[in-house]
Amino acid sequence: MTEQTVGPVLVVNAGSSSLKLAVLDGSDVVASTTVERWQGVGDVAPIEEFLDGCGTVDAVGHRVVHGGSRYAAPVVVDADVVAYLDSITDLAPLHQPRAVAGIREVSRLLDVPVVAAFDTAFHTTLTPAARTYALPREWNQRWDLRRYGFHGLSHASGVRRAAELVGRPLESLRVVSCHLGAGASLAAVREGRSVDTTMGFTPLAGLVMQTRSGSVDPGLVMWLLEHGGLDPETLTSALEHQSGLRGLTGTSGDVREVLEGRARGDADCALAFDVYVHSLVREIGAMAASAGGLDLLVFTGGVGEHAPAVRGAAAERLAHLGVALDPTANAAAQGDADLTAPGAGVATVVVTAAEAAEVARLTRETLGG
Repeated sequence: MTEQTVGPVLVVNAGSSSLKLAVLDGSDVVASTTVERWQGVGDVAPIEEFLDGCGTVDAVGHRVVHGGSRYAAPVVVDADVVAYLDSITDLAPLHQPRAVAGIREVSRLLDVPVVAAFDTAFHTTLTPAARTYALPREWNQRWDLRRYGFHGLSHASGVRRAAELVGRPLESLRVVSCHLGAGASLAAVREGRSVDTTMGFTPLAGLVMQTRSGSVDPGLVMWLLEHGGLDPETLTSALEHQSGLRGLTGTSGDVREVLEGRARGDADCALAFDVYVHSLVREIGAMAASAGGLDLLVFTGGVGEHAPAVRGAAAERLAHLGVALDPTANAAAQGDADLTAPGAGVATVVVTAAEAAEVARLTRETLGG
């Protein structure tokens, strides 16, 4: 089978609670659905229903959050691959078991080639200096401790599309890519390759997120365990599910709720917005340093695409780097758009997250190769 002969591809994206299914023929989405509160193993009825109505597919591509230390590129799935992905569940306990369940359940229903595409793969180009933690070297070697990074499928497709929008070769650009959604991360991209990122060994590090704390002082975590009366399970749950914007405001943590509360004069929402933007701006500055400068700033993901207030507030605080947005373009942006103000030293764009298209593209390339 060659890339040219691979027809429709079923893309499976198993999230922490939902299951997204889409069939792409080339770049066209011909069918899609989201199964809310998907149960995982054994919950095949909604998958069967979708497959009954979407026509035949030539291959399946799965988005998998973590490829561990083994996979730096997409891979054709076999029993050994599934066993390995299952064995690294502890590296991404919210997402990895769901992805493995998706692979198993869909494979029972379809007898076609299956490819796994990894969010961590894009960041395997990090230098040793960028990926290495300053921990005892025996620990790093024994447990393969390193900065893995996540959202790689979104960052990879986003920077490629952003370069097209500004009409410049990606390899010539120093880029900071901002994937802002419920989960959020940045990537520093130089010569088309990821050279730094904000998430680390797990998806908990980096930016303030909807329900995740982002990076906190490890000494604070130890203090809470030793003196705060918290057990590891309670602390882990709080950092993952009760922190971030949710923890600061008492809302769901959805940025729209935070912005609405801020507009009403809610002090907690106002502070949460400021904390969110401060974290975002600080980390964009760090990523620009890692990229060796900044030519192109990219916003994508649910918040990145639909929250002009976040983009505008960040841009105001990045003026010293040459970032400036056209207020009208920023407010009106729908889909892919150039937001750059006339005369700005840095181009700023918003692009629609296209993880499904990226998985389909990588599936075709992998089978064609």
